[in-house]
Amino acid sequence: MTLTPEQEIQGRRNFMKALAGTPALAALGAAAAFKGPVSGGPVRLGHIGVGGQGGFLLTVVDKNYATIKAIADINPGRFAKADENIAKAGHPPAKHYTDWKEMLQKEDIEAVVVAVPLWAHADVVVGCLDAGKHVLCEKMMAWDVAGAERMRDAAKRNKRILEICYQRFYNPMYQAAYDGIIKTGGLGEVYHTRLAWHRNANWRRKGEPPSKDFDASAWGYPTWEHLLNWRLYWKYSQGLFAELASHQLSVVNWFYGAKPEAVLASGSVSRFKDGREVYDHCYATWEYPGGRTAVFSSIESNAFDDYYECYYGTKGTLILKRESEAMLFAEGKEGAAATSLELASKTSAPVLESSETQSPTAAVAQPGSGGTFERRAGNIREIQGFCSAIRVGKPLLVGPDRALESARGCIVANQAVEKKTRLTL
Repeated sequence: MTLTPEQEIQGRRNFMKALAGTPALAALGAAAAFKGPVSGGPVRLGHIGVGGQGGFLLTVVDKNYATIKAIADINPGRFAKADENIAKAGHPPAKHYTDWKEMLQKEDIEAVVVAVPLWAHADVVVGCLDAGKHVLCEKMMAWDVAGAERMRDAAKRNKRILEICYQRFYNPMYQAAYDGIIKTGGLGEVYHTRLAWHRNANWRRKGEPPSKDFDASAWGYPTWEHLLNWRLYWKYSQGLFAELASHQLSVVNWFYGAKPEAVLASGSVSRFKDGREVYDHCYATWEYPGGRTAVFSSIESNAFDDYYECYYGTKGTLILKRESEAMLFAEGKEGAAATSLELASKTSAPVLESSETQSPTAAVAQPGSGGTFERRAGNIREIQGFCSAIRVGKPLLVGPDRALESARGCIVANQAVEKKTRLTL
């Protein structure tokens, strides 16, 4: 059984109706308008890594909150597109560096946005923190738990802010869902959550090196292929669990108010037998205190389900889809017809990149239009929140401890696949 368009509309209306008269609805309306400037003036930012996700982040830096002073990337072929993104966001030109350490030495910057390959997160972030910079780092926190702990400890030691890019925590839709439905008990007792991120596409990227004499080995990659497709090799990557599941698992931890105690998982290179090491299909079940579970699947052979999170409670079902659509259905006879879901996107193509981010020019739903929301709102407010934490001490919504537990859950899931057994966390 699938949801009809009429049922989807009703589900969105149910969500907004459930928030009516609550502080969550008022906060949702206020969040749609991004206000500035931040007290104390814009934060002076440097960006390290301006490829796919890093390049996108350049487009969501509110100039009232921050100014982009410099960018660094080991691939100079990315600078032209990065310059375009910076200009479109209304910022003046930024200086270019291939060595991030040189950028820190020469530029008058206060904070750094880090979007480098996962295996380099810990070294780059700790280096920035030790240099006295605040850091906003892309997900997952680090390649291993020890690296994440190094990052957390460096932030404490240097008394600097470290935030991890889980933008759902800054997304008004998720905040309203938590404050107005989850926290108030609107779903009743929630024992099960389904997480899905399905695509019909090859995760492998194609591209030429920036020059004939470009030497990837100078940066720790034996070949250009390893640099271009670092996500496909275990040395640099933790696969689909890190790139996709960690986003959704972090929200389950938030909504459950707990962290997983154990995980069962499986994975395989099922479709694309092209020399990659990481799985193109993977599945996990995380076990939480009180008999609660969260199940995740990510496949690269069918895009029908697209991506969503679905929370099943004794009183109702909450669906959060593509970070831009919220639907709520009552449990029981009235809602029974709407509990089997067709979650294929009707308005846009499935996400094909390893990053969840769409093109900066991609169409997005408008805030407040009956249960649909602007998808980029979380990214914009994430950087605003980071800058506000620097300027006026506003609390972070994620922080190192929350991010570390999401990373731990995904890292141990990969270990469970390898060992073919249930592992405790």
